[in-house]
Amino acid sequence: MDFSFSQEQQLLLDATRRFVSERYPFEYRQSVRASTEGWSRQTWEQLADLGLLALAIPEGDGGMGGGPVETMLVCNATGAGLLLEPFMDSAIVATRAIVELASPEQRQRWLPSMAAGKTIAVLAHDEPANDADALDVQTRARRHANGWRLEGSKPLVYHAPAADLLLVSARGEDEIVGLFAVPAGSPGLRCLPRKTVDDQCAAEVRLDGVDVDAGARLGGDARGGLRNALDAGLAALCAEAFGAMDKVFATTVEYCRSRTQFAAPIGSFQALQHRMADMLMRLEEARSMSYLAASACVDPNPASRRAALSAAKALMGQCARYIGQQAVQLHGGMGMTDELDVSHCFKRLLAFELRGGTTDRHLRDYRVQMQAA
Repeated sequence: MDFSFSQEQQLLLDATRRFVSERYPFEYRQSVRASTEGWSRQTWEQLADLGLLALAIPEGDGGMGGGPVETMLVCNATGAGLLLEPFMDSAIVATRAIVELASPEQRQRWLPSMAAGKTIAVLAHDEPANDADALDVQTRARRHANGWRLEGSKPLVYHAPAADLLLVSARGEDEIVGLFAVPAGSPGLRCLPRKTVDDQCAAEVRLDGVDVDAGARLGGDARGGLRNALDAGLAALCAEAFGAMDKVFATTVEYCRSRTQFAAPIGSFQALQHRMADMLMRLEEARSMSYLAASACVDPNPASRRAALSAAKALMGQCARYIGQQAVQLHGGMGMTDELDVSHCFKRLLAFELRGGTTDRHLRDYRVQMQAA
């Protein structure tokens, strides 16, 4: 199979890497991390100027019309930079949900504004029940004279404090899952800020009788569109994690070349060379699985798509844990300090293994899909 990229795809990757290197170095990320908001509006505007916020928007809606490979390449670069901005959650997942489910009027209302960086939308979907079934939703939507009333909670929504628009999944009285657009600041909507283990902003979202008009619902039965958006997000998450793995591996190799002990670089010690070789093998496994996730996320067969994505996420979770742990150990005590990006890559990889379904859950899902095949 040919995994070479086209000239346009390579240019997109190079431009994103250059942006991360020049405008989002580790020192700048540290200042963003310490800020009150925990993310940079300036960086968000710069991402819009580069056109990256329009990456997943179809050309007919004024976007770039990028596919899964383009998304993978951009997320490789943003993952290496450990971006704290809601790129994946807004520009990939929420955008895909709107493209899948919104009416033409809703698309025209939100997509151009999102591409310009003026509106941040995030999907508020995850609940404890999702562990067994990704589309099991307990938040309720009840009809009333002027629209819908939403009741429930979402324990952890990435970048909810930064969002102008929440796309909330809720189960109607007919037991059909719908998706509802809830503007930030709506009466009855509460966002209780949280910090994730990898320093991204998040919130517990509570909906205590939030009223939205009839036009706030995106389509009817949202299960198919939600599944497609979640699968696209899972592939993007894998790509982002590979970027962090690639970054921390390169950093570790460079450190072992420069750090001396007993008048020799520690990278010349055979035992450490074996460990770095094992890291490289895991990195190449993760690269292959990232490619698999990108190619599988558009598979029209839902069962085979879920099986491939679960396989990719599970194996990449194992690779992330191994590479992150080895990187910290080879750096010694310095590997856990805030001053080095190694510890921040480790935390991002730890969050990756838990986010979007744990490794154990995806192993279970893969087994179920294979037994049903």
